[in-house]
Amino acid sequence: MDTAIGVFTSRDRAEEAIKDLIAKGVPQNEIVFLTQSEREATEFAKEVGGFAGGFLGGTVGMAAGAAAIALALVPGVGQVYALGVGAAALFGFLGARTGSAAGKALSHDEAGVHPTAGVTASEDVATLLEVLKRGHSVIVVRTESPKVAAAACSVLDREGPVAQATAPKKLRITTRQVEGISVIDISGRVVLGEGNVLLRETVTELVNKGNTSVLLNFSEVDYLDSSGIGELVRTHATVRKHGGRLKLSGLIPKINDLLVATSLHKILDIHKDEAAAIKSFSSASSATA
Repeated sequence: MDTAIGVFTSRDRAEEAIKDLIAKGVPQNEIVFLTQSEREATEFAKEVGGFAGGFLGGTVGMAAGAAAIALALVPGVGQVYALGVGAAALFGFLGARTGSAAGKALSHDEAGVHPTAGVTASEDVATLLEVLKRGHSVIVVRTESPKVAAAACSVLDREGPVAQATAPKKLRITTRQVEGISVIDISGRVVLGEGNVLLRETVTELVNKGNTSVLLNFSEVDYLDSSGIGELVRTHATVRKHGGRLKLSGLIPKINDLLVATSLHKILDIHKDEAAAIKSFSSASSATA
């Protein structure tokens, strides 16, 4: 399953991205739009719904032109509105309890904004939705199809603040241990296909073996696409789910600027270099001792 994430500061650009995704053949049930604004959610539903037809699905009364799910999230995040037939599946991926509640909200027969009260989000949900707290809206595409994933990335990379690509460079990933920390050295481009899958497999193998203090050395990463952004969100959630800590170091300016533009720098623990990141693991351990 590939996940591509686009972050938008403009509802108009997000609307165009949704329309482009559908025009390129991305199934509507694999697209979800997230916002904290009820007004933006309802206006977006009317605009895109008229174009997309079944984007929100008959189960929520698309004929009336507006529908959304409201979720009560962890303190500090607030309510989030999710539009799209695939919303329940997305929240099921991010957190089982939230996914169940979202599914119930989708079963309403009348159109409108449906609040799902009392839903507690997991840390996984907060990882992604914290971006919304920074005033952005988010489009998420999750798919099993490599062709669909490529089409989604082509749209989200163009519309979102993704770092511009340099000449193709084959991805290389190696791991080493430094003071009990699993350091993953990444060289090349973290993109759809080999890049995001290799990173996912490397992290999964480490945490399954009990190595839950993980440092991603990005000093030789020169490009990150929308699928790579999705993989960072997934990786952060995976490590935290296992009770671990994930840090990044050595980001080149354009990758750092990308994470700032998407507000992921507020969520991911980023350090200037490897030495500072390694030291921060020890400092955090001392503080909790």
